[in-house]
Amino acid sequence: MKGLDLSSALRLIVQANSALALFKGVLIGVPNPDVMLSPLAMQEAVLSSRIEGTQATVGDVFRYEAGEAPAQESRRNDVFEIINYRKALQVARAELETRPFTLNLLKRLHEILLDSVRGRNKARGQFRTVQNWIGGTGTTMEQAQFVPPEPARVPELLGNWESYYHHDEVDALVQLAIVHAQFEIIHPFLDGNGRLGRILVPLFLHEKGLLSSPVFYISTYLEEHRAAYIESLRQLDNSPESWIRWIEFFLGAIKVQAQRNTETAMAVMQLYATLKERVIECTRSQYAVPLLDQFFHRPVFTSTQIDLGPGGPTYARLSKMLLILREAGILQVIREGSGRRPQILSLHELVTMCEA
Repeated sequence: MKGLDLSSALRLIVQANSALALFKGVLIGVPNPDVMLSPLAMQEAVLSSRIEGTQATVGDVFRYEAGEAPAQESRRNDVFEIINYRKALQVARAELETRPFTLNLLKRLHEILLDSVRGRNKARGQFRTVQNWIGGTGTTMEQAQFVPPEPARVPELLGNWESYYHHDEVDALVQLAIVHAQFEIIHPFLDGNGRLGRILVPLFLHEKGLLSSPVFYISTYLEEHRAAYIESLRQLDNSPESWIRWIEFFLGAIKVQAQRNTETAMAVMQLYATLKERVIECTRSQYAVPLLDQFFHRPVFTSTQIDLGPGGPTYARLSKMLLILREAGILQVIREGSGRRPQILSLHELVTMCEA
């Protein structure tokens, strides 16, 4: 953005970029990050959705995917929203392997986010053609806390936004702060704008080469500082001062969350290394490491969900290994098997790490 004096933010710019570079280095050193960091992607989906009011936990989602749905309908609906968030991020990641980010991809992600959940009847996958506003239930537009641009301006504004998204600014993190804020200001959809705006963060970082993969979990910080996050966005106007304040807030979020992400990724790697030794020692099996990878990919599971591919152990051998790991305290029982209902097991240490 032209005309901004970023001298007061220079220190934060350096610190945020340094913290992000360190995290990138750690990610490069993670063997099979798609497996090892999969639970943290779930944590991001949970926390991003929680900012929008959902109450489901990481454990709720893991248990649902293992066949144990929450008893409360509201909690089940929350789980669906979280699963949609994770799916949207996965689709975007695959798309960016072959082509740059586009507005068509943005609409596709919106369609996924709102599939069969709250907002599904609010022009899912389509940019808004009516006026919307932000406020409490029953709030009129005159009473609204924020009124986005009129719908007739949305196509032009999004075109400018997309052009700026792909522009090469001197500092990409400052650019990302502006990209994120502009998206929230345009508010191009009738619902789901907040979650989409947060998904854009790892996608942008990956596309700009600041991360080797779109793995950046910013929602922890934004959830903890929700009031400041929302207020910083709402105070944005044409004054340079409001944009400097927002950029400084966003850079601070990137800096702190990059440091946390580095610590968490290293903790996950350490847990994996420790469990690898224990699982090998307990099972004395050639399948020990592939089995552990399955646990990290799906920390709550039934034995029927374990797939070690062609040439894997027999079901009887697999059941024996799971029993050994349960007796060793590596796995915990969430639900005992009964009749046709299978036993549900959990890699408790990893689930606890994700809930923190």
